[in-house]
Amino acid sequence: MKAGADMKIAGKTVCVFVLLTITEVTRTVGNNRVSATVGNSSVLICALKLNTTMVTWKISPKTGGSCTLGYRADQNKTDRTNCSDSVNWKFRPDQDPALEIQQVGIVHEGNYTCEVVATEGNFHRTYHLTVLVPPRLTLHCDDHGNPVCEAEAGKPPAQISWDLESNSSPREEVHDDGTVTVVSTFTAHGTNVTNTICIVSHPAGNQSKSIACRPSKNGFNLHVTIILCVLTIITFMAVICYFKLHSDRLCHKLNPPETDLTHSPQDDTMEVEPYTTYVQKENVIYNSVSDLTAGQNLPQGLSPAT
Repeated sequence: MKAGADMKIAGKTVCVFVLLTITEVTRTVGNNRVSATVGNSSVLICALKLNTTMVTWKISPKTGGSCTLGYRADQNKTDRTNCSDSVNWKFRPDQDPALEIQQVGIVHEGNYTCEVVATEGNFHRTYHLTVLVPPRLTLHCDDHGNPVCEAEAGKPPAQISWDLESNSSPREEVHDDGTVTVVSTFTAHGTNVTNTICIVSHPAGNQSKSIACRPSKNGFNLHVTIILCVLTIITFMAVICYFKLHSDRLCHKLNPPETDLTHSPQDDTMEVEPYTTYVQKENVIYNSVSDLTAGQNLPQGLSPAT
C-alpha cells in the first residue's frame, strides 16, 4: 500500500511517497487439553472469522494415520482425506467449522489442530484429546475373608481407597489397549464383622461399594487338618519304632525252641532193659545149678543137700 504527501521546501512542492507493507499475521489462539469419555461424542470448536477463505482440521492420533478435513470458501467445497465416518463437521463449515467426534474411542486420542485463513490473518487452535475409560468396579471377599476391590480396565488408572484405615498396597495390571486394572485388598487387623466401603476415584467419575466379609473358617480348618495329619504321622512312626524294637523279643516268645523229633534207639533199649536184666539173671542161676550138679555127679534134676 502506498501513501503520498505534498511538502513545501524552499518554495517548492515535493511529493513524498511512503511505502507501507502489510505482513501476514499468524496467531495461535490456544493449545487446549480436553478429555472425552469413551462412547460419548465430543465437539471441538474452531472460531469462524470474518472473510474466512479456508478452514482446515488436521488430526494426528496416537495410533493410526493422520487425517484432514478442509473447506474452501471461494469454491464452497469440502474435502476429507483418510478420515473415518466418526470424524466430521458438526454443521456446515461456512457457518460453524466445529469438529464432531461421534462414539469416542481410544483410537481417537491425539492432537486436533484447526487452521483458519482469513483477511485478518491465519489462526491456529490445537486440542490435545485424552480419552477416558471409566473402570468397572467389583468388590468381593477372598478365601481369607478379606475384602478385595478391583477397578478393571480404566484409563487412566483409577485410585482406590477404603473408608477404614488399611495397610493395603494397590497393584496394577496394564492391558494391551492401554487400560489398567487396579486391585486393592483390605488388610486392616481385626476380626470384627463390619461393612467396608471401597472408593474408586477416576476422572470419568467416582464410584463406591460396600461389603461385609466374615473371617473365613477355611484357614482354621486347614490348620486343624495339618495338625491332625502331623499327629497321625508321628503316631504311626512311633508304632513302627515300637514294633521294630520289640520284634526280636516277641518272635522269641511266639516261636518255641526246636526239638529233635527223630526216634532214638536208646528209647527202645530203656523200654526192654528190665526184661533183659531178668533173663540174664535167670540164665546165671541156671548155669550155676548145672555146674554144681556136674561137680558132684548127681543125677540131673536133684539138687544137693544144703
